[in-house]
This record gives sequence, C-alpha cells and structure tokens, in this order.
Amino acid sequence: MSLYAPAHFAQSDRAAAEALIAAHPFATLITALDGAEPQISHLPLLLEGDALIGHLAKANPHWQRFEQGTTIASTIAIFHGPHAYVSPRWYAEPERNVPTWNYATVHVSGQPQLLDRDAARSSLLKLTQAFDPQWQADEATLQRLLPGIVAFRMPVARVETKFKMSQNKTADDQRGVIAGLLAADDRDAASVAQWMRQKSPHG
Repeated sequence: MSLYAPAHFAQSDRAAAEALIAAHPFATLITALDGAEPQISHLPLLLEGDALIGHLAKANPHWQRFEQGTTIASTIAIFHGPHAYVSPRWYAEPERNVPTWNYATVHVSGQPQLLDRDAARSSLLKLTQAFDPQWQADEATLQRLLPGIVAFRMPVARVETKFKMSQNKTADDQRGVIAGLLAADDRDAASVAQWMRQKSPHG
C-alpha cells in the first residue's frame, strides 16, 4: 500500500511528519494479510525514537496478525492532521476550479512486535503520562489492566507524508482559501487556515 502524493503535496521533511504525529496521535492502524480481510483498529500511538508504541485490547484479534511474521503484507498507521472542505467560490476564477478538500496526513509503515509484560507496563505508563499526566495509577491498578491489553512496538520502516494545502494555487487563490476557511466559522476549517498561514509564503 502506498500514498498517492503528487509533487506539489509530497513532503520529505521527517521533522514535519513527526510534529503532525505528536499533535494528532490518534491513528488508524491497518494490517493486511494475503488472502484475508484486513484488520483495522483506531488507537493512540506515540512515536518513541524510530518506533511507534501502543496497545490493543486483548479481545481484539488484530494483534494476532502481528505474530504471523513474514506472511504479513503490510501494517500501516495513518495519522490525520487538519482537514476541511475548500469551495470553488474562494478562488479568483471559481469557474475554473472544482470543490476539493485540504488535508495533512502521515502514513507510517512497519512490522509490529509484541512486547512482554514489563515492556507492556512501560508502554502503558508512557501513554497515560502523555495523555493524562494527572492520573497516577498505583501498581495494583496497573496489574489489573495489563492482562486486558496487548502492547506492541512498531519500528518505522517507511514514512509517507502528504500536505495538500493549496500549494498548487496562486498566491491570490491561497489567500482566498484562507479567508473562506476563516469565514466558515468551523473549528476544522480554522485549523486548516492556520496551517496554511504558517506553512505558505503567501499566507
């Protein structure tokens, strides 16, 4: 599986990809096995060095695909950044444009490795510290939680990044899109407008 990313929108900046993952850690994890229906899960993942860490419910059969080794076709974690609808009305020449969607996404490919109990405990603590540092689980709570999860580490084999943010449009059109997004009075649209302002020289 690969990400369609025309030259205008493809990104090779690893730091930009890591920043998106950190800001939007809730991922779609897909494991495709030849001859079988793909397994899909939605979960938070943290980038730690050159690997993603996370866990699945033990009742979720997805993790069992990780143990099938070389027969796994691919596992991909998809992270979505800001995204919003873009109207042709916002361009200088609306009749020459079509409705579209601006968005930012990062695809991380690798082969997950199941963690032992000690590593699973460490992974659980890192996730809770990242998302809820005020919650301090005691050891009894951790030991009660661990049997219900399967933790894993996925070394990063490939990163594909696509920021489709009107880079193929003129400066006037980009400013028009930003104005239209801000006027939409929508949180997602405002996030895209902010992204365009920060990343575009015409913002």
